Amino acid sequence: MATLILRLAAPLQSWGADSKFEVRKTNREPTKSGVIGLLAAALGIRRDDDQALLRLNGLRYGVRTDQEGQFLVDLHTARKDAKTSYLTRRYYLSDAIFLVGLESEDGTFLQELEEALRSPAFPLYLGRRSCPPTQPLCLGIRETDLLTALQTEPYRGFRSGKKRPRRLSIRIDANPQEAGSTAQQDMPISWNPTHRQYGYRAVREVLMDLPGTVEETGTEHDPFIELR
Repeated sequence: MATLILRLAAPLQSWGADSKFEVRKTNREPTKSGVIGLLAAALGIRRDDDQALLRLNGLRYGVRTDQEGQFLVDLHTARKDAKTSYLTRRYYLSDAIFLVGLESEDGTFLQELEEALRSPAFPLYLGRRSCPPTQPLCLGIRETDLLTALQTEPYRGFRSGKKRPRRLSIRIDANPQEAGSTAQQDMPISWNPTHRQYGYRAVREVLMDLPGTVEETGTEHDPFIELR
């Protein structure tokens, strides 16, 4: 049993789970479908390759919120034709920092993912193409289970002039019969542009005290990092 740890931080992130028509929302934390999409881009998986998703969906997923982002909305005018335009609302999280854990019994697969994230086939972004990640993105593999890995990782929030939170929230894959679990529709079944499909997964929240080890890392941003 091992867990791959990612640090998701950027000036802007957007993790839509319920976006329709002119309103493009974002969750408060990364969705599993969004992170699976990040991994698929790193591996070079195409949108119509539904079979490749099965292996990625088998990863046990958890996310720890080290720094909550502030909601921002972008009012964007889109033009349908020469005479018709409409206003869209696109929501983002500003300056958020998350730790994501991906657990598997297949250590070789986690090593493959780690290598792909360090040398991705396609550009990586945090929910939308306008949101490239800051570095470091991949923090490495921990030889422990998902919850233990997220509970023992150093705190990586950055709060200049602000108090650190006393407790951190972890949202983790759960058994549907487990007490306190809720259903969340962010399990990708198909990304085929003609018929996208998302299934449900069970999620539970675990609260933890702030770890004793703290690594304060800012969100210094290089927008051209993925072009090098």
